[in-house]
Formats: sequence, C-alpha cells, structure tokens
Amino acid sequence: MESFRKVIKGWLGKVLLVLFLTPLALVGIEGYFSGGSKDSVKSVNGTDISEKELESLTKTFKQQYLAYANSDETLLNQSFIDQKAMDTLVARTLLLQQAEKLGISLSDQQIAQMISQQPSFQQDGKFSDALFENYLKSVGMTNRALVESLRKDHALKMLSTTFTDYPLVSTIDIAQIANLQTEQRHIHIASVNLESYKKNVKVSEAEIAAYYEKHKTAFKQPTSVDVDYVVVKPTDIPAQTAQATDAELQEAYQSFVAEQKKSVKPQVKHILITTDNRDDAAAKKLATEVAAKIKAGTTFAQAAAQYSEDTESKAKGGVLAAYEAGVFGTAFDSAVNALQSGQVSAPIKTEYGYHLIETNAPAVKVPSFEAEKARLTEQVLAAKKANVFSDTVNSLNDMVVGSDSLDVVVQELKTVRVQTAKGVTLSTQDELLSDPALKVKLFNDDVKNGDRNASSSIQLKNGDVAWVKVRNYHAAGEQTLAEAKAKVKAKLIEEKVFNAAKANIQNTLNEFKTKPTSAVNKGQLNFTDAGLFTRADGLLKRDVQRAAFSVKTPAAGHWSATTALLPNELVVVAVSEVKKNPASVLSAEQRAELLKLYQQLRGQQEFEDYTRYLKAHAKIK
Repeated sequence: MESFRKVIKGWLGKVLLVLFLTPLALVGIEGYFSGGSKDSVKSVNGTDISEKELESLTKTFKQQYLAYANSDETLLNQSFIDQKAMDTLVARTLLLQQAEKLGISLSDQQIAQMISQQPSFQQDGKFSDALFENYLKSVGMTNRALVESLRKDHALKMLSTTFTDYPLVSTIDIAQIANLQTEQRHIHIASVNLESYKKNVKVSEAEIAAYYEKHKTAFKQPTSVDVDYVVVKPTDIPAQTAQATDAELQEAYQSFVAEQKKSVKPQVKHILITTDNRDDAAAKKLATEVAAKIKAGTTFAQAAAQYSEDTESKAKGGVLAAYEAGVFGTAFDSAVNALQSGQVSAPIKTEYGYHLIETNAPAVKVPSFEAEKARLTEQVLAAKKANVFSDTVNSLNDMVVGSDSLDVVVQELKTVRVQTAKGVTLSTQDELLSDPALKVKLFNDDVKNGDRNASSSIQLKNGDVAWVKVRNYHAAGEQTLAEAKAKVKAKLIEEKVFNAAKANIQNTLNEFKTKPTSAVNKGQLNFTDAGLFTRADGLLKRDVQRAAFSVKTPAAGHWSATTALLPNELVVVAVSEVKKNPASVLSAEQRAELLKLYQQLRGQQEFEDYTRYLKAHAKIK
C-alpha cells in the first residue's frame, strides 16, 4: 500500500484509471477529463458544462450509433445525437451535485485501496508497481484528476445503484406478471380469402379525396430522389499489354526495403532525473553531469542503474518496455526521432523532469530482390492497371462535367449503361445506391436547393466509380393527394373488403357471444385447432396473437371469438379455453429471472424519474 501511495503522489500520477469501475451509460467517466475548457455551453445550478465536454461525448455517441449503422454516417440523426449528449451531461452534473449534498464520497485512502486490489495490477498475489506504472505511462492525467475522477465515478455509481439495485417490487405485481406469462389459451382459427370480395368493391375519387383529407398525416414520406446513374468497373476498361521494367522493379524493391526498416520500432532507453526532491536547476545540473559521465565512458546501462529515478526501467539498462509517442510529451518524441542509433541526447525537459535518451535501431533482415521479384512484378502490373483505370476515369469525368450528361460514358465504354431509380431514400437497400459516398451526392444541400447537374466521379467502397444525375427531389413531409392516391385507394379497398367479409360472418360472430359452440351456425367457416399457446411463444402471427389474447375468458362450452386482418385474408380467431397456470410451473431459475428483469425495469424507471425530478427543480441556462 505504501508503494502505491508513493505512485499516486509522484510523477506517475498522470493517469485515467477506468479498468475496474463499470458505471451506467449516464455516468460514463470520459467526460470528466475534458481539461476544464472555459467555453461553457450550459450552466446547471452554477456548474458549467464546457464545449469540449459536449464535443467529446457527442463524438462517443456518434461512434456508438455508427456501429449500429454499419459506419454509414448518412443514416445518423446528428441533431438527436447532439441533444442526447447534452441531456446526458446535464443529468450527470445534477447527479454529481446531489451526490455531494448527500455526502456520497470516497477518501484518498479508500481509492488507493481499491486500485491496489485490482487483479490487473497484481503479480504473485501482491500489488505490482511495475504493472501499475506501465499502465500509467500509456495514458496521461494529473494525480488530482485521477483521484477526483474515481471519486466522482464511484459517487455516481453509488447514487444510481441505490435505485437500480434496490427497487421496491410488489409480490402481487410479480404474481400477475407470472400469471400472464404462464397463461395458456386454446386457439382455433378460420380463414376467409378476401380476393373474391374485391370484385364488387369500387372506390370513387370523392371517397379517395375525403379519406386523404381525414388521414392526411398518415401519408408521410421520407426525403427521396429520382436519379440516373452510371457505374464503371475496372473490368470495363479494355485490357492493355504491359510489362514491368527492371527500373520499375528496382524502384518497387527499394520502397519495400524502406518500408520494412520503417516498420521496425527502435529500442528507446532513458534516464530520468525528477524534480520531486530537488528544484529544476538542480535536476538539470545532475542530468548534465550524468550525460558527461556517459560521454567519458560510463555505459548508458550503468548510468541508468545509478541515477535514473524511473523504478521500472533503471534495472533494465533504462529500456522502456513499451514506448509510445505522446507518453512523455512532444520534446521527448522529437528527441527520439532525431537521434541516430546509439546516440545519447542532451538533457530533455518534460513535465516529469529531465531525461537522457538513447535509441538503438535493431537490425532488419530484408528478403533479397530475387525472393521478392515475382510479388513485385505483380504489384507493378497492378499499379499500372490501376493507373490506366484512374486516367480513364479522369478523362470520363471531364466529359461528364463538361457536357452535364451521363451518356458520354456509354459512348466511350460500350459495356456500361445509364440506369434509373425512382424514390431512392437514405434507407434504400441496394448494393450501389446504399453506398455512403454516393448517398452524400444524392442528399446534400445543393441537390435540396435545386442542383440537377451531373455529379463528378464518385469513388465507391468496392473500387468502382459512379456518376449520378438527380432528376427530381422529393422533400420529406406529407404526400400530396396525387402522390398518396394509390396508397389511399388500396387502403379503402382493404377496409371495404374487410367490412364486407366481416358482415358476411357477423351472425356467426354474434352467436359465439350467446350460444354454446355446439349450437353456433359456423356457416362456411372451417376452424382449425391451432393448439395451446402462451404470450411468449412467438409462434403465431403478431395480429393473430394480439387478437387471441385480447378476448375475454369464455364460459364452459363457449368460444370467445374476434377477427384479425392479414394481407388479403380475414382471420377469425376463437379461444375455447384459458388455462391459468400457477406460478409454480415456472422453475426457480425462471422465477428468479422474471424477478430480476422486473426489478431492473422498475429500478431504471425510478432512476429516470429521480433524474427528471432533479432537472425540473434545477436552474439550467
């Protein structure tokens, strides 16, 4: 523990430690480390939310949503993401303020103990300074930021889990949910084909107009475009005979050799003289003296062992186990990049103190030219083919843009053709039209404002190139009567057909309400015994299941019946029996899972209600 406290107080205290706390999304920790920007975008009870905090969280949310959208940025609602980030930061600030009022906090001693007990920092059952220091070196933060971030994160977690882990759950509620889940209904189904009813159904223009006016808001459309497009693939370019010259192969080999050498990271060593126990001038003087000793003949490893105050590397000749740019700052990195192999730097000042740095470039074994010749030949020829394709595309692009026509591509390349697509939206699923780069051209502000010119070339993610020309742009909103007419007519026909079919069997439906099943005149209805079902089975079509579980429990010898409308089909759904199973039919594991799920839902609801209460009583501006 004592060794850990020294780490916290020393130069290694610059760290962001999030390895062992797993807070809710609302209490994510990254927002606390925004650097205290003075550009406030919101004030919550006098506490400012900075622009940098908002940008950081917005970026995080955006990356999360991009993962769901398969990296297609055109599908994102940026205004929604911006608002979600702001709402989250406001809620987090309110919860932090409330936690402070309630005295929910950890001491430095408790935080140190928590970190020391983490398996990630233990070796042979004990806290390892080396493991912890290696982690600290890979990130950067002041020692107070470390302690405060963990303290805030823990406070938020404690406050949130008070609701989410300990909600008040009624045993009556659980029993009711269990009863609904285990209830079984014996279902019978009869089907009426609606096709024959359509022959006698007519819809007038007046009916269409009246229905449209009454249900206008139901006929909405997303932004869409009608577009012409042409695609050129590398295989559309006539093949050309080409050879790889000796000069081209040698140039490719030299590039390969340079890349191989560049990919090997040098070994970086340092000797650190800190300012923990001395002033800056004394630290610089000592570093200069150590540099002189090395120049006089002392090895770097000997000097590191004797003088370095980096406890992890001094016993290893000063070698940094995993050097990464940015760990020690720009000055340190610049020195590493400037040094020749085996050269020792002058004292380099960073926020940690003064460093003497030595780099050693490991020997690189590069395959011979002959061993790589076949691969390089293939590479050169592929590059030539790519250049031909690129030159052709550039030439075609000049013609398309100059003539404002896609037809010139067809005239030059007989293997391609101009295609047309209507009603293309951002969510259109098509191998070509779903390409994000192409959608950017179809739905940008220029097109929205009336630009109908042929686009410049669009590089698609599969390597092909396309050009597009938008013919019509349809803004999002309510469809006009002309645009919605076909849908309105189909809807009216569906309703009329359904009502006609239902009227034809209404007497049977009425008899189910008053007579035993055996006495009901079922007419042409031919019922099939579908069997026993529960709400959770998921085996019935959604509308049929909803109908079956909406009717009341029938009396003995009776059926409860209703109807459901499916495409071109009227389904009569009847229930002959409702079996109320005791909760005991659920296994202990199932009951425990049901209780856990209900508790989670209740707890989350209570936590959200609490957050809304705080927001309603806060001064936010």
